[in-house]
Amino acid sequence: MSGLIVWRTSMAGLSSNTPLPVDITLHSVSRMLEVKFDDGAQFKLPCEYLRVFSPSAEVRGHGGPMKTIPGKQAVNIIAIEPVGHYAVKLVFSDGHDSGLFGWDVLYALGMEHAVNWQDYLNRLAASGFSRDADQPE
Repeated sequence: MSGLIVWRTSMAGLSSNTPLPVDITLHSVSRMLEVKFDDGAQFKLPCEYLRVFSPSAEVRGHGGPMKTIPGKQAVNIIAIEPVGHYAVKLVFSDGHDSGLFGWDVLYALGMEHAVNWQDYLNRLAASGFSRDADQPE
């Protein structure tokens, strides 16, 4: 299908309790990553959300507080690269590619999407930043 990249996996998880993804589909036009897990959970995660909640040290603040990354509303994922049997590296259209999204991370981001997203919007508002791309980081 045009605009879709599908990657199927049957890789081992990080622990015996980690749900495994059975299907990862990038919907480029809507900028959504759809992830289906073997426990039946299914999430549609916006690329912007994945970018601003990247597990990279750049975003996570090298052990400090999580950074508020503005201006990523139009970001997309341009590549999905498998990493071993436990994660994918998402390459974003803004050049960010340093976070590894383990199966547990993807699952948690899906489960906590609403709370995380509201927290992000609150942090943006408090800092005077915007989701628009014309904002500096």
